[in-house]
Amino acid sequence: MTHETHTPQTETVETDAGTARITWHPAKRKARLLLAVSHGAGGGIEAPDLQALAATLPAHGVSVALVEQPWRVAGKKLAPAPKTLDVGWRGIWPALEKKGLPVISGGRSAGARVACRTATELGAAAVLALSFPLHPPGRPEKSRADELLGAGVPTLVVQGGNDPFGKPAEFPEGTYELVEVPFGDHGFKVPKKAELSQDEAMTVITDGVTRWAGMLGA
Repeated sequence: MTHETHTPQTETVETDAGTARITWHPAKRKARLLLAVSHGAGGGIEAPDLQALAATLPAHGVSVALVEQPWRVAGKKLAPAPKTLDVGWRGIWPALEKKGLPVISGGRSAGARVACRTATELGAAAVLALSFPLHPPGRPEKSRADELLGAGVPTLVVQGGNDPFGKPAEFPEGTYELVEVPFGDHGFKVPKKAELSQDEAMTVITDGVTRWAGMLGA
C-alpha cells in the first residue's frame, strides 16, 4: 500500500444543513477523477477504509476528498435524518465540481445511501458504496435495495463478508459490481483468527476500488 507524505488541505463549506468540511488528498500526477467520500452515522473520516483510500488512490490519478457532514463538524454524536444528510451532501457538491473532474460520489454506510440517493440529481460519474447498509441488523425485511439499484450510474459496492447490515449473498441482482472483503464486519474489521490480516483486508478494498476506478471512462 502506498502512502502520502504531504499534509492534506482542509476546506470548510457552508451548506443548508450547516458547515461541512472537506479534506483534500490531490492526485500525485494529472488527476482523471475525483472521489468524494463521506463517513457513516457512527464515525468520521478517520475510518480505516476511508484513510486507506485517501492514502492509495492519489498515486493512481484519483484525487480524494474526505467529506465530513455538518453534524460531525458541529461535534454532535448522532446523525440527523437521511433528508438532512442529503442536504449536506448537495451543499458540498459545488466545491467538488470546481476541480473540473468527473466526480465519483462515495460514502460508507449511511454515507453510501446518501451517494446512491443523490447520484443522478447531482450528475455523479459513478457511486462507491462502502458497507452499504442493505437492512438494519436482524431485519432483512426492511430492505434498502431500492436506493442502491436506483443510483442510475456505474456503482461499486464493497461489502464485508460478515456484515450484519447485509452480507454479499443477500444483495439483489443488479448492474452494480460487488467486492467482498472476506470475514469483514460493517467496519471491515476481520477476526484475529481469520485467514487474512487486517492490512490484507484493507488491501482488498484499495485494490478493488483502484481497479474499478481505472476502468471508469476507459
